[in-house]
Amino acid sequence: MIASVESSTLLGLRAVPISVEVDVSSGLPGLSIVGLPDKAVGESRERVRSAIRAAGMQLPPKRITVNLGPADLRKEGAGFDLAIAVAILAATGQVAPESVGDTLFLGELSLGGSLRPVRGTLSAVADAAARGRKSAVVPAANGEEAALVPDITVLPAADLVHLIDHLRGERTLPPKRRAEPAADSAAPAIDFADVRGQGSAKRSLQIAAAGGHNVLFTGPPGTGKTLLARAMPGILPPLRYAESLEVTAIYSAAGLLSQDEPLARQRPFRAPHHSISQAGLIGGGSVPRPGELTLAHRGVLFLDELPEFPRSVLEAIRGPLEDRVVRISRAQHTIEFPTDCMVLGSLNPCPCGFADDPVRPCSCSPVAVEQYRRRVSGPIRDRFDLTVEVPRLSYAEMQVGDAEPSASLQRLVMAAQLAQRERFGSELKTNATMGLREVERYCAVDKAASRLLAEAVDRWQLSIRATHRVLRVGRTIADLEGATSVSDDHVAEALQYRAASVTA
Repeated sequence: MIASVESSTLLGLRAVPISVEVDVSSGLPGLSIVGLPDKAVGESRERVRSAIRAAGMQLPPKRITVNLGPADLRKEGAGFDLAIAVAILAATGQVAPESVGDTLFLGELSLGGSLRPVRGTLSAVADAAARGRKSAVVPAANGEEAALVPDITVLPAADLVHLIDHLRGERTLPPKRRAEPAADSAAPAIDFADVRGQGSAKRSLQIAAAGGHNVLFTGPPGTGKTLLARAMPGILPPLRYAESLEVTAIYSAAGLLSQDEPLARQRPFRAPHHSISQAGLIGGGSVPRPGELTLAHRGVLFLDELPEFPRSVLEAIRGPLEDRVVRISRAQHTIEFPTDCMVLGSLNPCPCGFADDPVRPCSCSPVAVEQYRRRVSGPIRDRFDLTVEVPRLSYAEMQVGDAEPSASLQRLVMAAQLAQRERFGSELKTNATMGLREVERYCAVDKAASRLLAEAVDRWQLSIRATHRVLRVGRTIADLEGATSVSDDHVAEALQYRAASVTA
């Protein structure tokens, strides 16, 4: 007898339906799994065999063949255990085959039959709902996550025994109700009011938050570059529900989702160490997983001590910063990971950190300084919309208080983004993501601003990309002021942030 049960696997962040087919026939007793399984899938034989026995069921002394289709797609992970066990029970008549139809089965089995959580549950259940499946059986630990998907009945199961009783109609698995998301009222870890001085740097972060721009901080060590970057999430608008689902799906696929708080409520802030590999930053591996650039989607990626990152690693982010997506090509398929985040970078002016410092002398040779600055290429610097110097503060300047709090700056940022949503007709688009035609349409400048921009292009030899970035930043500054057009004052401030990049 042949039975078929539906499961799912991840291809990057995309869920792919997998048909688990079981054939029970005469022959030498044994259990074999075909369909391009990896080692973890191949080891399902032992987990499934032990779990079925622990549930009081029987494996007949016959030849059992499990096929995972489509057969040309490599299957990885232990998430097929539950579907394989259910398909075997249906094929051997221990549960009715009709009881498993139209249902998605996901979960890893322990030897005792309990269900363990698996990665990518949200994507798998959402894909099943989109294809018209009526229900999904998932491990109890993944229940909250799966219940975020509407239009499908989620049945969390603690172990195989409860599921068998449910399929036999002896007792039912209670469906998991979708909880309404609560507003996130958590105070920021670092408030802008706690950061003394550095008004220019704070202003640049406000502009970046309003328009989704990238920022590069330069200055000697200990001046507050890292502190400013870590205060950034406090002025960003709260995650909208659609954004929360995107972030949740990414963290679920990466195996980083909290079971206590399955729905992402705060914008990600990722700060990888400079020893990170290229695959760790942009994603990849033998089985491609999202990297830090994708884990920062809809949030902030902070690259501290930028010149200490391997040059090959930094160069790998050039394309993703422009396209807002990472494409990883393999022989059989191409996987895409979203990378719509703000990138904050910081660097010192030299290896010792005190070049051009008015107080402490620099101990580096001119050759060492030049080599250090060349570690960050021109094209990488060009992808930062704002470059800001963070100078050393005197003791008196550090005592100045009464800075504007994060909550106040957040309200201004939200007002500017509201203007952008009305302009673009999209909740998820910002000025930083404008294309060429949108720049020409929405960043038109008057004659005075045009003359100013022309002078800067000729003097600094700005590229077309850099010029468009100046215009996008100018549009954001205008939005913060509630202006309908981009004036020469807006362009002048945007050029001020570009000047530091040109002279660095």
